[in-house]
Amino acid sequence: MLSDLGAETVEVRTPADLEGCDGLILPGGESTTQLQFLREEGLDKAIRKFAADNRPIFGTCAGAILLASDVKNPKQDSLGLLDMTVLRNGYGRQVHSDVVTGKTTLHDEPLEMVFIRAPIFERIGKGIEVLAEFADKPALVQKGNVMAAAFHPELTTDTTVHRRFLEMAKASGRSNGVGSRSSSAKVNFKLAKTKRKR
Repeated sequence: MLSDLGAETVEVRTPADLEGCDGLILPGGESTTQLQFLREEGLDKAIRKFAADNRPIFGTCAGAILLASDVKNPKQDSLGLLDMTVLRNGYGRQVHSDVVTGKTTLHDEPLEMVFIRAPIFERIGKGIEVLAEFADKPALVQKGNVMAAAFHPELTTDTTVHRRFLEMAKASGRSNGVGSRSSSAKVNFKLAKTKRKR
C-alpha cells in the first residue's frame, strides 16, 4: 500500500537500518516476541531516539501495544512512547476477529477497520488526539509524531490512515518529497518497517 502511495520501504533489522528513514512502522504480530527482538538488536533504544528526533512512528495492533506506556492482560514492558493504557486482546481472541466500520475525523465516511486479536485503548493521556473510534473506544490515536491503531489498516483498500502517516513524515521536514499539496500528489519517502521475528 505504501509503495502505491509513492513511498519506498525497507525492512529494519538493526539500528543502522533506521538511518536515512523518514518514518517507522511497527507492524502487527506478537508484541512480547517483537519487544524481545527489539531489545536483542538494540532497536528499542534506537526507536526511542528516532521518536525523540521527531521522526514519525506508526504502530498497528501489536505495534500499538509496543508504543503504549501501560500494557495490561497481562502486564508487559513496552517502548512507552504514547501515554495510554492498552488491554491486550481486548476485543477477543483470534476467533473473535472481525471487520467493522467506525467514525473518524479523517474524512466524512466511516472508516473500515480489521481487528485481529486487537488491543483496546483503555485510557489515553492528555494531548492525545483521537482520530477514529469503535464501540465508543479510541481505535486510532496520535500525539505529535507518534500514531497508533488498534486495527490493521493495511488489510483494507482504504489508504486514509497511510496517507495520514505519509503526511506526518512530510511534516517532519526530513523527506525529499516534492510536488503539490493536492491529495493526488505522490511523495518520495523512505519508510521502514521492523522485521517480524519468526
